[in-house]
Amino acid sequence: MTDARMPGEDEVFDGEVVDDESSDAINTESANDGEEVAPAPAGATAPAAEDVAAEGGEHPDTVLAAQRLDDLQRLNAEYVNYKRRVDRDRALVQERAVRDVLETVLPVLDDIQAARDHGDLTDGPFAAIADKLEASFGKFGLTRFGEVGEPFDPMHHEALMHAAWDSSNPELPADASTTTVVQVLQRGYRTGDQVLRPARVAVADPE
Repeated sequence: MTDARMPGEDEVFDGEVVDDESSDAINTESANDGEEVAPAPAGATAPAAEDVAAEGGEHPDTVLAAQRLDDLQRLNAEYVNYKRRVDRDRALVQERAVRDVLETVLPVLDDIQAARDHGDLTDGPFAAIADKLEASFGKFGLTRFGEVGEPFDPMHHEALMHAAWDSSNPELPADASTTTVVQVLQRGYRTGDQVLRPARVAVADPE
């Protein structure tokens, strides 16, 4: 037999009345026991870089700019060091070239000085040429050194012999207290502070 019930009537099971609306309310409530999560609105995207920067993070463009600045500073330092090395090497090459030229003419200058010491360059055209030649090399800082009476300096003199002290020699200082040059066998040459050839001398100790 068909159970015909009007809408809103309660259904009876084993003497208990079951309310359909109450059952639906219980089911709905149990389904919503968890925390409610609102769905993301349509068209929502990830936070923009500007928002990340505003929240305290570093902007990607700032990081990139700092990296490029570091690269630029490093390249600039490398260029400055390279330029300094090139300039230093160029100066050393020029100095070495001048030194090589001057060293090749030292024997000629020795002959000129020997002729002058013997009185052969007192006058005449050859004396004028010798003076001009020495003046030309003087423009490169070439100077001659080595005189009797100088204190012996191993950085500038090469002692070839040791002689007795001659107190009658007027060229020797009377108040000498150290080893002194008493005879110049061959004069030395230097350019600036650099010795091209030490003076070869004989030395003696004061009595």
